[in-house]
Amino acid sequence: MNWKETYTKIFLKQANISITETTIKQYMPTWWQNTRSKDTGGLRLTDAGFLFVTEKIDLQYYEVPFPQDFELTTNTVIWLDRFITCPYYLTKQMIVVFDEKKALELHLFSGDVKKYGLTKALKRADEELTP
Repeated sequence: MNWKETYTKIFLKQANISITETTIKQYMPTWWQNTRSKDTGGLRLTDAGFLFVTEKIDLQYYEVPFPQDFELTTNTVIWLDRFITCPYYLTKQMIVVFDEKKALELHLFSGDVKKYGLTKALKRADEELTP
């Protein structure tokens, strides 16, 4: 299942914009950082996508500030792309998620998405090794 396409259709419907192949092709590259089709993850919003869902359709969001000494690295962005299973938006100071449960998980790690990603990766590896 392509979650980006599903979310795009939902956002279009909420904004009363017709859902056609043309509108989907028009909005997907505008709203999503990565337009490749993926089974999981890849739900990072662009500036335009974030503004659309927060201003046009007034979607509820949750801000999770990063720790004060936190540095957002390429590796961290890759982990987030893999493990954040809801639309999200990144700034240098915080991650903004559109799922209350995901916000709670991130707050439990005090906004340290590196620790969060590492924990998720280790858990996934453990599950793959367990018969």
